[in-house]
Amino acid sequence: MASLGKKRAGSSGDEGIVARVTRTVSDSAIMNTAKNAANDAAYVAKRLAKSTGKAAWIAGTTFLILVVPLIIEMDREQQFNELELQQQSLLGAPPAPINKEISIRKELNKFGAELEA
Repeated sequence: MASLGKKRAGSSGDEGIVARVTRTVSDSAIMNTAKNAANDAAYVAKRLAKSTGKAAWIAGTTFLILVVPLIIEMDREQQFNELELQQQSLLGAPPAPINKEISIRKELNKFGAELEA
């Protein structure tokens, strides 16, 4: 038994087949090239994700600053027009037709003027 323990703890010449094959494969140039390619792909993916996150943040904040106030103002104008129509109908005047295209153009022009000011 004691001699068996010495044999296993001996030199690297007594390595098993699996250990030798594993070492040979992991030390091969193909394996090193594959590891480098995987590392490069992971680096590029990480940078791409970071850039995409920054772009999404910029797009989101731009939307909040520029588009949301426009939507709120257009909704307010629509409510005001509906209120005017309701008041006109209560007073007995015939309701004036609302041309949505003209209303939208007015809103866009107003918003453009607000941005320039």
